[in-house]
Amino acid sequence: EDPSYYRDIELLADTGAIYTVIPANILNELKIKVIGKRRFRLANNEVIERDVGIIGIKINELTTHSIVVFGDEDVYLLGTVTLEELGLKVNPATGELEPLELLLM
Repeated sequence: EDPSYYRDIELLADTGAIYTVIPANILNELKIKVIGKRRFRLANNEVIERDVGIIGIKINELTTHSIVVFGDEDVYLLGTVTLEELGLKVNPATGELEPLELLLM
C-alpha cells in the first residue's frame, strides 16, 4: 500500500448515515475506484444517487475496509457500517466513540 495515498481526515460520526461519506475530490486524489452507484434518501426526503467505492480506514489501532460514498465537498461522515466494522459505537450521552460488544450467534 502506497503511503502517498494516505490522508488524515476528521470525520463526524453520524449514526443516521449508513455509509461513510468523504468528498469525491479527496477520494479521487486517493485513487479510490468507483465500484457502483447507490441511491440515498436525504434528511429533506430528497433521493440522490452517488458513486461508491471501498476505502481503508484506520482509527487509532483499529482498521477496516469499508464502503465509502463519493460525497459533496463539505461532507465528512463516519457511517454506522464503518463504525460496526471497526467494532465501535457512539456513546449517546457523550458523543464519544467506544468499543462495541461484538456478537457471534
